[in-house]
Parts: sequence; C-alpha cells; structure tokens
Amino acid sequence: MGKKISIEGMSCEHCVAHVKEALEGIGAEKIDVNLKRKSAFISNNITDEKIKTAIEDAGYEVTNIEEASEQGGSKLKGLFKKITG
Repeated sequence: MGKKISIEGMSCEHCVAHVKEALEGIGAEKIDVNLKRKSAFISNNITDEKIKTAIEDAGYEVTNIEEASEQGGSKLKGLFKKITG
C-alpha cells in the first residue's frame, strides 16, 4: 500500500528531481514522480500532512493525496491482476 500525490507547479525534470528530493527527505520509499501526470507515488505510508508540508516547502502545490495499492493503479486494478495472473 502506498500513496498517490497530485501535484501542481511542476514544469520540467528539475522540478521532478526537486519533488523527489523533498519526498526522500521525509523517508519516502520507492518514489516515482511523473511530470506528465502531475503526480508522485510513494510505496510507504507517511502522513498526508508530512507529505504536503515537504512538497509545499519545495515550492509546489499538493492538490490531492489518496491511498494506492500500486504505482499508477487503484485497488481494483491490483485485484484484477491477482485474479487473472
């Protein structure tokens, strides 16, 4: 279980690196920041407030944080893989 974070304000790969660095600073693991999707995924469960503070301190806006079972997927998508795979 992890978290998907929607982020506004990223415009280049430097921004991606800056967000990743901010998340590493709070102990996030298996971080994937996606510029096109304006989002990040972390595999561990860090409090929403800690995530929001770190990203906003880095100069970006967090618009949503939600539970996610896998990168880019939902709980239902993960269940589908278990049934078919």
